Order: sequence, then C-alpha cells, then structure tokens
Amino acid sequence: MAAKIEYGTTGKPHPYHIVRPSIWPMMSAFAGMLLAVGAVLYMHEIKIGGMNVGLKGVILGLMAVVACMFFWWKDVLYEAVTEKIHTPIAQIGLRYGMALFIASEVMFFVAFFWAFFDASLFPDQANMPARLEYTTGQWPPPQIEVINAFDLPLMMTLILLLSGCTTTWAHHAILEGDQDSFIKGLGLTVALGFIFLCFQVFEYTHTTFGFTEGIYASTFYMATGFHGFHVFVGTVFLAICWLRARKGHFTKENHFGFEAAAWYWHFVDVVWLFLFVAIYWWGSLGGTPAAH
Repeated sequence: MAAKIEYGTTGKPHPYHIVRPSIWPMMSAFAGMLLAVGAVLYMHEIKIGGMNVGLKGVILGLMAVVACMFFWWKDVLYEAVTEKIHTPIAQIGLRYGMALFIASEVMFFVAFFWAFFDASLFPDQANMPARLEYTTGQWPPPQIEVINAFDLPLMMTLILLLSGCTTTWAHHAILEGDQDSFIKGLGLTVALGFIFLCFQVFEYTHTTFGFTEGIYASTFYMATGFHGFHVFVGTVFLAICWLRARKGHFTKENHFGFEAAAWYWHFVDVVWLFLFVAIYWWGSLGGTPAAH
C-alpha cells in the first residue's frame, strides 16, 4: 500500500508528518514535575499541613506519568497503524530520536562506571579518608564477600546473549514477511527477559552486603540495579510489540516500533557485558568469595 501523502499549509503534497496539536506533552511535563516533587517530599520526610506525604506523592506522580505514556503512545499507534502517516521520511526522524535516546542512556551508565572505576582504581586516596578507612587501600574491600562471576552472573549473561539472538531472529523474520517466526522470536525474547529478572532478584536476595554498606555495595547495586530496571523496561517494550505483532500491526515495510525495541534490547545486552567484565569479574579479583 502506498504511503499516505499529507498536505502542508502551501497546498502542495509532501511526505512529512505534520503533528496535530496534542495535550499530552504538557500533561507529561506536569506529571513528571508531580513525580519529582513527590519523590523529594518523600525522601526528605517533608510534611504538608502537619501530615507526612510519604509514598503517596510518589505513587500519585508515577500513576500520572504512566497514564500520560499510555494515552500519548496510543495516539502514536493510531497514527502509525490506522492513519498510516509514518512515511519513510517521517520514520527517519523517529530513528534519529531513538538513536539520540540510546546515546543519552549510554551517558547515564557512564556515570556509574566512572564511580566504580574511580573507587576500584584509587582505593587508597589519601584525600578521601572515609574511602581509605573502608577499603583499607585494597579492592575489593576485605569485608566484602564478592559474587563469583562464573556462577549465577555467567548464567545471566548467557540468557541475555540468547535473548539477543532471538531478537535478531525476529527482526530477520519480519524483514522476510514471516509473521509466525516473528511472533515466536518476540515471545522467546520476552520470556528470556523475564527469566533474567527472576535470576537477578534471586541474586539480590542472596548477597551478603546491603546497598548502604560502603562504596563497593553502592556502586554494585546502582549499576546492576539500574540495568535490571532497563531490562524490565525492555521486556515490557518487547511484550507490547509481541501483542501488536499478534494483531498484525507490523509489516515487512513498516515495523519501526519493533525495530526501536530491538535497538534498545541490544543496548541493554551490551551494557550487561561491560557490567559482567568490569564489576563481576575484574572488580572482584582477589576478593573473598561468598559462601554457598
């Protein structure tokens, strides 16, 4: 089917997508502000009218953000599936947007790797007495029972690598117009993502150190925890693509919604490989292994 041609204000046909006025960008900004304010009130235990806001403000803000996401993306799906106005030219803009988003995510994780390498390469900094007292000048700190990289973390690595293979299988299937293989590959990827998250929860419940027990624990949980959150987001992303695939939303010619999810998932895979090598393996060399 030929792409629908839109008309600009000049009256001449063009392939660009002129976005209709929408309330959701403004509503999303207010929802994000509500979530941020609720989080600040909760973390600082600030009272309003003599009452402690607690988690209620965070939950309210989160519900507002999720609602805006749902209705805004519902409009985007309507444009793509029903109106078919995401022309090849319009999809270039979508690709640039997703690429820039992933680039921002890369810089997000750079901060955690920076904190980890700063602490692990310079554990005996004289101008950081608190760090020196905790690490006693060695890494990992002697009081930390490290996780064996070639135990559960290796299994989790293999699961994510396999999920990358099933994502690629699904991608090639849709490029060839094979809807059945596309749906199967997507379903397997979602299942593997869920299994990975289960293993990570199991790992967290069996570690011998808590989040606030020093710089090793903090950098470990911040890096691996935020990666786990990204796995959760990617799994939900791909699960929605799987539901859309069953409804026939994706075709050989038009499937950027899935392609964006695949890019994101491969990014998550690569970040985990860096985490496995840097934190689980290299960062734990010479440490005391946890008892089984």
